[in-house]
Amino acid sequence: MSIRDVYIVDAVRTPIGKFGGALSSVRPDDLAAHVVRALVDRTPDLDPTRVDDVYFGDANGAGEDNRDVARMAVLLAGLPTSVPGVTVNRLCGSGLEAVIQAARAIALGDASVAIAGGVESMSRAPWVLQKPERAFPAGHQQLHSTTLGWRMTNPRMPAEWTVSLGEGAELVADKHAIGREQQDAFALASHRKAAEAWAKGLYDGEVVPYEGVELVRDECIRDSTSPEALAKLKPSFRPDGGTVTAGNASPLNDGAAALLLVDEAGLRETGREPLARIRASAVTGIEPQLFGLGPVEAVRRALDKAGRDFSDLTTFELNEAFAAQALGCLAEWPELDPAVVNPRGGAIAIGHPLGASGARLAGAVAHQLAAAGSGTGLAALCIGVGQGLALVLER
Repeated sequence: MSIRDVYIVDAVRTPIGKFGGALSSVRPDDLAAHVVRALVDRTPDLDPTRVDDVYFGDANGAGEDNRDVARMAVLLAGLPTSVPGVTVNRLCGSGLEAVIQAARAIALGDASVAIAGGVESMSRAPWVLQKPERAFPAGHQQLHSTTLGWRMTNPRMPAEWTVSLGEGAELVADKHAIGREQQDAFALASHRKAAEAWAKGLYDGEVVPYEGVELVRDECIRDSTSPEALAKLKPSFRPDGGTVTAGNASPLNDGAAALLLVDEAGLRETGREPLARIRASAVTGIEPQLFGLGPVEAVRRALDKAGRDFSDLTTFELNEAFAAQALGCLAEWPELDPAVVNPRGGAIAIGHPLGASGARLAGAVAHQLAAAGSGTGLAALCIGVGQGLALVLER
């Protein structure tokens, strides 16, 4: 059986909203439907019945994104009811996992046209109540927030594995001696690059604002932040001697992203030139508390599968869950030119709506390669509970 080439024809995303911000009134299934509909509308030559499947990443799935949000997006977007949908969960890597699974189906001939993406509304993530062991307990019951991080932890898990995400970032900072000033400088650069990219119109071709919401740019970008402002923030996880703050970590966010993937036959039906071609992917595991370094080996394996090395990269979208985490990864890739990393800003400025981020990164790489006209790009994320995921694209 021959392996088919897989092309990214288009990629869109919403502006990323801040926690409790402009998109907090929008249900996650509506956010997902919005980007699915936008993709279809931007490719009028493609008959929507030709979409073989819709893959969507979603990290929480405990609220309005329950009951297979991918299928809900298909229906709410007005696609034919014959188009199926499946929701996948690899926590922060869910959106990229959706892209990889869709690409794999096309490469193996199980599909010709697919939509892949991700969604998260951290603003609307509910509190959940465990079902009691017996009916009508007399005592108080605990609600668990599903916005971020561990909840209802299995007591059999070793304590060192279940530290908070922020403490995990502090552990990476300890491991690589990454100080507060270095992290703040990285965060400042993220904001400045994102603000400059928006000012130059570099996001105009991929961002599709949600109708009825006054948000046309990523909501968390701080154009006026400074080293002095960042230095005033208190450590968030280690009160004494900590280096991770709200200023050098990604915020809580709402948003959605989606990509249109096709084989050669599907490409002809779209009548469009592809943005990029999918070359290789890899996933790896690591000690859960060191999740921030998860991409290190995944990136190396993906590049090896693609027959490429760091010197071949023209752009690299590395998710900035924390500045310490991103800097820790960069420290383990001495061959990599840091100038190619997140040239249009990263998640510290743009935001990190968990299930959507991987799809946003893949779409960003595809658009950057198309703008350049040629090259090799890479998207990668660290994943809570200790995993790394990477995807290599080329044009």
